[in-house]
Amino acid sequence: MSKIAVQRQFIQVHPNDNVVVAIVPAAQGTALPEPWQAITLQSDVPAGHKIAVCDLSAGDKIYKYGYSIGHATTAINAGQHVHSHNLKTSLSGQEKYQYQPDFSKAAGQTTPGNHPTFDGFERKNGRVGIRNEIWIINTVGCVNQAARRIAQLAEKQFTEMADAYVPLTHAFGCSQLGDDLSNTRKLLASLMQHANAGGVLVIGLGCENNQLKALLAEASGLDESRVEFFNSQQVEDEIEYGLQAVKRLLDKMQDDKRTPQPIGKLTLGMKCGGSDGFSGLTANAVVGRMTDKLTAMGGRVILTETPEMFGAEQVLMNRAENEQVYQQIVTLVNDFKQYFIDNKQPIYENPSPGNKDGGLTTLEEKSLGAIQKGGQAIINQVIDYGEIAENSQGLTLLQGPGNDAVSSTALAAAGANIVLFTTGRGTPLGFPVPTMKISSNPTIAAKKPHWIDFNAGQVLDSDMTLDECAEQLMDYVIQVASGQKTNNEINDSREIAIWKNGVTL
Repeated sequence: MSKIAVQRQFIQVHPNDNVVVAIVPAAQGTALPEPWQAITLQSDVPAGHKIAVCDLSAGDKIYKYGYSIGHATTAINAGQHVHSHNLKTSLSGQEKYQYQPDFSKAAGQTTPGNHPTFDGFERKNGRVGIRNEIWIINTVGCVNQAARRIAQLAEKQFTEMADAYVPLTHAFGCSQLGDDLSNTRKLLASLMQHANAGGVLVIGLGCENNQLKALLAEASGLDESRVEFFNSQQVEDEIEYGLQAVKRLLDKMQDDKRTPQPIGKLTLGMKCGGSDGFSGLTANAVVGRMTDKLTAMGGRVILTETPEMFGAEQVLMNRAENEQVYQQIVTLVNDFKQYFIDNKQPIYENPSPGNKDGGLTTLEEKSLGAIQKGGQAIINQVIDYGEIAENSQGLTLLQGPGNDAVSSTALAAAGANIVLFTTGRGTPLGFPVPTMKISSNPTIAAKKPHWIDFNAGQVLDSDMTLDECAEQLMDYVIQVASGQKTNNEINDSREIAIWKNGVTL
């Protein structure tokens, strides 16, 4: 839909839905608009929450987005609040899937030559960065402080010679075994190859499981002329040695200049966190239109948060480019479900308390809203956690959890130049790449302007369509890609989090 179906203070997302969503808090006795004018609210309903627009019996399916989001646990009368007290997930255990390709709404190609451009840094491997930063990456948490100190001193001594000096510190790299160590190494190696980094300094300790030599070997696509590395145990003063290494990198970066680049050279990561009842209707829907726009112009978009696909995975599977990609999506989903089972945890322990306060009731509802970020683009790649997405056109699914920090770090490692992070509740988190916070409602945008970069909630209180809002967002993405800082950069909120899923010695 190009315009949200707003009738005064309520939204019906899809014509077949048997619930509407309150845009603002609605009081008991409030009459619904046409075509439900005979219905009045049976109780007060918070903003973002659902209201039945027909009588339902226990066991009846509840529909939102045109799909079932669970079933009624008791009889529900028209006008009653629909939430956790009378709606329950219909998901249980493993599901059976079929490949039923549906490309009827697939994003089309735009005419060559009509693409907008941004000013970026072209790298030796053909990728394009939107920043020219020094990233300081450590093999092990033992040298976190050295990485931070080197970044602080470099900022003072070499202020304007790089866009930023970013220490990407973490707590891992020692006492890890097997797949757990492999995940840490793979993620760090991918970050080392990121196009937003004009130079990378890698600091080891010397005795850790994540040996520096093995980490460098993992980064097979690394431009060796843009990396410096050392083990702290092998030098006299690791801070001074690190500063000298930064200076050598800066000397190699001094001729790097921004040049006009086709927007198809961008890679965007899509993420939602602190979602509310509006996230799937506004922010995620606007971001989904960005997915369609960018992939149609030759760009790459990455979608992750596998457990927040549960209940909506078949919709994504039907957009797989071919049978092989479909099977890869099935494996992606089932592997994550097995991860829950292996750890003796319920598969569908979602949404979070904050989600529920915002109006989300079941995982189906949350997932159907979350996958809106993928638009209608064809899925042509599936990658594992820590891997790098193709430098080409299309939509990639990336294995990863829903956790904001872990999944956003994985998006950056996969090559995202920018993470478009939608939120209804708000969060100050930021990650290695510009992290653009996009609000689902105007309230959080007004309350937290130092967190929120773009207000997609404006479609709720104006005549603006989702498509018009997406055009505004596209203009802003181009500005950020060309050098304008996001709030996480201004606030120096840059963190990484690594998926810890194995044994610690």
